[in-house]
Amino acid sequence: MLEYVKTILLKVSFDKILFEKELRKGFRMLVPTELAELKAWCYQQFAKVYQGILNRVFASAV
Repeated sequence: MLEYVKTILLKVSFDKILFEKELRKGFRMLVPTELAELKAWCYQQFAKVYQGILNRVFASAV
C-alpha cells in the first residue's frame, strides 16, 4: 500500500489541494510503520514545495 500512496502523491504533486487530499487519504490507509516511512519519504521529496502541508498532516499523527 505504501508504494501505491507514493505513486499517487507523485502524480498529484502539481496541485497543492489535491496533494493534501491524497496525502490525508494515504495517511488513513497505512499502518504506523508505513507512516514513518511515508513521512521520511515525503519530507525528502516534497519539503521544498509543501513543507506546511507536510507539517500539518504529520502533526496529527503525534
